[in-house]
Amino acid sequence: MFHIGLVINPDAGLGGRLGLKGSDGLALEARAAGAEDRAGPRARVAMALLEPALTKYGATVLISEGRMGSEWLDPESSVSRIVVHESEGATSSDDTIELASILVSKGADLILYAGGDGTTRDLVQTLEKNESATTPIVGIPCGVKMYSGCFASSPKAAAEVVEAWMGGDLLVASTEVLDLDENAYRDGGWSVRLYAEAMTPSSPRWMQGAKEMVESASEDEVIEGIAEHVRDVLMSPERLVIWGSGGTLRRVGEIVGLSPTLLGIDASVGDNQVGTDLSEEGLIELLDSHQGSVTILLSPMGGQGFLIGRGNLQLSPDVLRKASPSSVLGVCTPSKLMSIRSLRIETGDDELDDTFREMKYLKALQGYRTTRILPVSVD
Repeated sequence: MFHIGLVINPDAGLGGRLGLKGSDGLALEARAAGAEDRAGPRARVAMALLEPALTKYGATVLISEGRMGSEWLDPESSVSRIVVHESEGATSSDDTIELASILVSKGADLILYAGGDGTTRDLVQTLEKNESATTPIVGIPCGVKMYSGCFASSPKAAAEVVEAWMGGDLLVASTEVLDLDENAYRDGGWSVRLYAEAMTPSSPRWMQGAKEMVESASEDEVIEGIAEHVRDVLMSPERLVIWGSGGTLRRVGEIVGLSPTLLGIDASVGDNQVGTDLSEEGLIELLDSHQGSVTILLSPMGGQGFLIGRGNLQLSPDVLRKASPSSVLGVCTPSKLMSIRSLRIETGDDELDDTFREMKYLKALQGYRTTRILPVSVD
């Protein structure tokens, strides 16, 4: 019989659609600005999908009573539960550490958690402190940015991974836990370091893998060619261009005379930058007021291949529907193409995910008037 520990960080991902680029220390600000819960609802989806397998294998879920657990679970579920912790009111990383310590002491065979890289860091730190570093963890992706390799690619994938692990179909392997300085991140900086390693079920299909930094200094001519294509083909007075985050698109934007943010979502019409570091609300306002065509330029995350769903939560289902999924155009340099096999999509909306799945392929710009067709992957 398995004991599955459950940890939900109720504040994870709150800042995503607001363009806050993280939620550490900003939960109250995000909620005051209208942010909706992300981690709890996604944990609820994963647990509902996992319920048949938990029943099949006679598993018991070790939970916190309150916002870090039971508040988000189906009260009518027949899955065996044991309450080991209470989490009413505001929570912090200290509560995550406390709950993780209790789960270890109660003999959790695996910890399933809903959060971001900060939650991962707290869990790994606690496991190491309690001499339980071999306890496998599986992350339900809920944060704004998730670079660590212990996250499943979606709530559904997280359920699939845990079920396969309980059935003995997946072995446990070591993966990287990456730590991003959120304060520097919000200011446009990029400071990522290898924090630790964690054990997680190994699945190239269902687990996202760790982010890789794959930019190459030798690709200047390629990026200049991409920029020339964008200037000649896309930057017309009738077209709204929404610029995704990342170093590649920032360099392209600078070449064509814009001032894009490294980690935000920007917008231009013709030669004019009409939006900088936009939130979901700002993007919707622009789309509602624009009468012409729309292109969303996105560069996939190196190593993982995520085009939508990591680091660009401002591109919400409402935004993507207004712009149309067909407006999405990938931007890939040769080195990045070497690290990805498909363009991964996780919008958080089942119907919209199905729309991308049915498209089967998306175009990726890789040079001047040169595109590549890449398969779409929706887990």
